[in-house]
Amino acid sequence: MFENLSERLERSFKILKGEGKITEINVAETLKDVRRALLDADVNYKVAKQFTDTVKQKAMGMNVLTAIKPSQLMVKIVHDELTELMGGKAVELNLENRPAIILMSGLQGSGKTTFTGKLAKMLKDRQHKKPLLVACDVYRPAAIEQLKVVAETVGVDVYTEEGNKNVVEIAQNAIRKAKQESYTVVIVDTAGRLAVDEEMMNEISNLKQAINPDETLFVVDSMTGQDAVNTAKEFNDRLDFDGVVLTKLDGDTRGGAALSIRTVVTKPIKFVGTGEKMEAIDVFHPERMADRILGMGDVVSLVERAQQQFDEKQARELEKKIRKNKFDFNDFMAQIQQIKKMGNIKELAGMIPGVGKALKDVDIDDNAFKGIEAIINSMTPKERSNPDIINQSRKIRIAKGSGTKLEEVNRLLKQFDQTKKMMKMVSGMDKGKMAQMAAAMKNMKRP
Repeated sequence: MFENLSERLERSFKILKGEGKITEINVAETLKDVRRALLDADVNYKVAKQFTDTVKQKAMGMNVLTAIKPSQLMVKIVHDELTELMGGKAVELNLENRPAIILMSGLQGSGKTTFTGKLAKMLKDRQHKKPLLVACDVYRPAAIEQLKVVAETVGVDVYTEEGNKNVVEIAQNAIRKAKQESYTVVIVDTAGRLAVDEEMMNEISNLKQAINPDETLFVVDSMTGQDAVNTAKEFNDRLDFDGVVLTKLDGDTRGGAALSIRTVVTKPIKFVGTGEKMEAIDVFHPERMADRILGMGDVVSLVERAQQQFDEKQARELEKKIRKNKFDFNDFMAQIQQIKKMGNIKELAGMIPGVGKALKDVDIDDNAFKGIEAIINSMTPKERSNPDIINQSRKIRIAKGSGTKLEEVNRLLKQFDQTKKMMKMVSGMDKGKMAQMAAAMKNMKRP
């Protein structure tokens, strides 16, 4: 996501490196390159021009402090303007009513049904809501079945009326059921439609008027680039939706939709889909996205994802085992599962400042842990609990059982042993020693 734009912007800022001060000439040259980078990322031309004009105006009006280089100042200005361009701050869902009603809209294939499941899971797991999904796509073959599968996957209920084509009736009946059975959120999944299809647009307009949703969300595939912005505008003119959802931001997308859509439709981007897994949904934070675009990482989002998978009781038990030097392969496997739930491995690594750039051309498969899992699963319960008993003959058997080489088994055992020692050393430190260690690492010079 945004890799090409990040690289282009970094090149643009290099024009100012070595310059003693910001002048109209070197700013103009830098921003010309920035504008090209934005246009190449499929940002709307008017948005790109307005953006660079604003940055130029602010840059020329600033005094460069002795301690700050012109390129650093330009990065700061661009960062602030990117944040503002994408909305300034995150906008939450309005879920005050009981039940709160969310209406989904969008084109065919934009990922509405999948996102409906992701949103339900997020509200259930993170906000302890009780969602009810409503199947109002009565046209697409197997659409109702797909929503049932999604609902079962995320562990929520779904309301359907087989044979009924009246979406207003279906939605109203579902809301009635939700009130009777204490559901706190109703998410209405609708059929994909084109803005030029008058009959279908009238249907969703009538549905919105009939159920008066607390939130109407427009789901758009970010890979459609500038078309996504145009479609959003057409839908907004008819529906006056409350927010945008950008799906497939993990794909081969240039990111222009995320940078243009807020300006064109004046509605906030509320969520982004970042992968195929049901956990792959993020609240859209403009400032954090600006950090990622400029290669600064996104540590806050990384920590939040870790906390979502964090089990306090399990962590306390794990700490006790580490202190007693009883950390085993069962614990190791549990940690792998938690990391996998956090999302795409390359994306997670890219949230660490500086790492995203280093991994730009490195292909990290989502199945990166597959070989490790196969080796651990080929161990007996006794071996997983007591790794010290794994001798040469056991290693050969584990390698054959997991379809791996003996060297791979040896490598995993060595890595496990090193991890175990490091975890014991860190858990045995008091806060004072850890602070000293952190300070020492900070002061170390790079080779």
